[in-house]
Formats: sequence, C-alpha cells, structure tokens
Amino acid sequence: MPTMSSRGGVRRRPVGVLLLLLAAAGVSCGRSQPPAPESAAPAETSEAPSPSEPAAPSEPAPPKPSPTARAPYGQVDGNPVELYTLTNANGLILKVTNYGAIITELHVPDRGGQLGDIVHGFDNVDTYVKSNPYFGATVGRVANRIKGAKFKLDGKTYKLALNNPSTQSHLHGGKKGWDKVIWLAETMESTGGPSIKFTYVSPDGEEGYPGTVTATTTYTLTDDNELRVEMEATTDKPTIVNMAHHTYWNLGGTASGSIAEHELTLHADKYTPGMPPTGKVKAVAKTPFDFTTAKPIGKDLKAAGGDPAGFDHNFIVNGDPHQLRPVARVKDPKSGRVMTLESDQPGVQFYTGNFMDGSTSGKGATHAQYSAFCFESQKFPNSINVPAWRDDVVLKPGATYKHVMVHKFSAE
Repeated sequence: MPTMSSRGGVRRRPVGVLLLLLAAAGVSCGRSQPPAPESAAPAETSEAPSPSEPAAPSEPAPPKPSPTARAPYGQVDGNPVELYTLTNANGLILKVTNYGAIITELHVPDRGGQLGDIVHGFDNVDTYVKSNPYFGATVGRVANRIKGAKFKLDGKTYKLALNNPSTQSHLHGGKKGWDKVIWLAETMESTGGPSIKFTYVSPDGEEGYPGTVTATTTYTLTDDNELRVEMEATTDKPTIVNMAHHTYWNLGGTASGSIAEHELTLHADKYTPGMPPTGKVKAVAKTPFDFTTAKPIGKDLKAAGGDPAGFDHNFIVNGDPHQLRPVARVKDPKSGRVMTLESDQPGVQFYTGNFMDGSTSGKGATHAQYSAFCFESQKFPNSINVPAWRDDVVLKPGATYKHVMVHKFSAE
C-alpha cells in the first residue's frame, strides 16, 4: 500500500516487501491455505455492547463498618449504660462501655490473620456490676494499695476504706472506685484512627479523698494496630491521683487457657518488694523476677511466692520515669500474637491472675487461675506514705496529671 514519505510525497514499497507483509498477515499468494481441523473449536470473540445496550454496572463494594458505633448495654442504678465499638482501617475491633470506662472486647489477628478476642470480660453489664475483678477498667482515684488505708497531706490525715484486709490496705480507689461509676462518653475520629473520650467528675470527699477531680480516659484504636490509653486529671485543691488501666490479657484468646507459655520480656532491672511496697528496692538479677530476657511466664511462677503463688509486683521501668519508653513485650507462641507496651510512668504492676479461681466466666471463657495477665503502668504503690516517692502522686490546682500507655499488636 502507498505510504507518505517524510517529504509529503507518495512512496511505493518494493514488491518483495509487500509479499512479505501479506504473508505475515495470512494472505495467500495464489495458493490456498490448508483447512483447519474439524475438531478445532472456533475462536471466541468478544463483542462490544451495542450503543443502545449499555454495559451492566459493576456491583458496589460492600460498605466498610463505621469506625464508631453505639448500642444500649443495660442500666446501672437506673441510669442507662452504653457499649461503644471502634473499628480501625485494618479491621481490629475494640468494644468499651461507659460503665467504669471498661474495655469489654479487643479483637486482633493471629499469624494466620484470624481475629480473636484477647481480653477477659463478661457478657453483660450486670455481671460487671456483680463480680468484676477490675476487668478492663479505669482504676482511680488511686490505683493499687495505700498501706493502713490512710495518708497525710498538708498536715491533715485522711482515712480511706480498708477494702483489702489481707494486706491491711486501701485498694484501687475504695469500695466504689472509678471502675464502678458511669462516665460521660464522646466518640471522635481522627486521621490516626477512631477514639473515644470518657470524663468523670469525682466530688470532694468521694471515698475519703480531698478535692473535686475531673478525670478523663481516652482510648484510640490506631490504624497502626495500637491501643493508646491516655489518662488525665485536674483538681480544685491538693489531693492524690494515680490512675491505672486494668485489662486482663490472654494473647491466645480469652478462652485459650493458661498464659504460662506466653514469653515475656520486662524492661526492668529492679522491683519494689512488699505488698504494698514500703520504699525498699531490689535488683531482679538471679531472682524469679528477672524478665530482662524473654522467658515463659510460667517458668518461675511458683517461685515468685505469695498466697496464692504468682506475680503481683511493681517493677521499676528502666529509663526516664516520666518519658514514654518500652515497658514490656509478650508473645504467645501458639497464635503468634505479639503485644508490646510503652508507658510514661515510673512503674508497672505485673499480675498473673493469681486470685482467679474459675468462679466467674464470660464470653465463652472460664476465668481460671493464670488464665490472663495484667500490666498496670503506674506511680509506685503506697507512694504517698514513702517520703522518697510521695511527690509523684500529689496533684495540686493548676497542674495536670498525665498518663500514656501504647499497646502495639503484631503477629509472627
């Protein structure tokens, strides 16, 4: 065929070139091509839709779950309680209620991508009210123990409930601490992931503590598969504050049994013996309390002592006591789930569920001894009664108590 030359004229191709082109195109030159075998299937052809017949629209993708959702969860003392669900971009699911700011469920993937609920809890709010050993709660005004259930502040002695008779102490804020009240909830969405902020105003004199305290707890389920817990508090007159988060963890899943085979690393070279501590500090080296290199939780569980035996001790986290830094790493070898914890508090209470005895159950799990563990980052227990530690827990007007925890989840 004629083609245009670069100068605009017509240039004719030589006959030999034309024959080669025709042969490549399958056109015979005076010879007939052999017929195709009869058994050969005809080639399929795709037909473009007629202009009068538009192509069928593709099916829409299923809608993604809302990052935050809310549902009724019953009543406490005649007041409505709600359950909130947070879902991050990767499908992790957090459920939390405004009663006690309690985390009721947290679903994270194992090494095969299978989601599992890794926190102990109950099926309904009535059971939390009836028999909750602080599962998933925000604990305050002062977490852990105060020896003798009393303290002195600005020359005045304050007497508190002695609700832990075995240690002659005040425990976790008293008979009705912040784990047993209804918080005001506000859901939020950010570029980092969905979050929910709980607020509670503790009146002057509540459980024997001075000052009206406004406290907040914010949970964020980040798109980096982190659970951030941020606690803050302010007061209108001098008081003491030491908030803690109290989830019971089992990385194999809440119904998977013992946590004895979980492998734990604690970034702590020292701990504070005593229940509660009185100011003494000991090195963990060459003791059952040495988790500076990873070892199964159950390896030295009985050697830790106690009645019942197990870990329930405050460890001094290495590094600047007021900066966010590594606290712990835990791996469940069976599921492959890994959790790391960072915090900006001086200590962490490591507890192995020693007092659980199978008398409670929920979400398909029986809460047997050693079926979950707790990491309660905190100021040291009984700080107000130890001169070297007391300033850490005193909160004055104009100051803000702050506490950050970052739990990071992965699998390997």
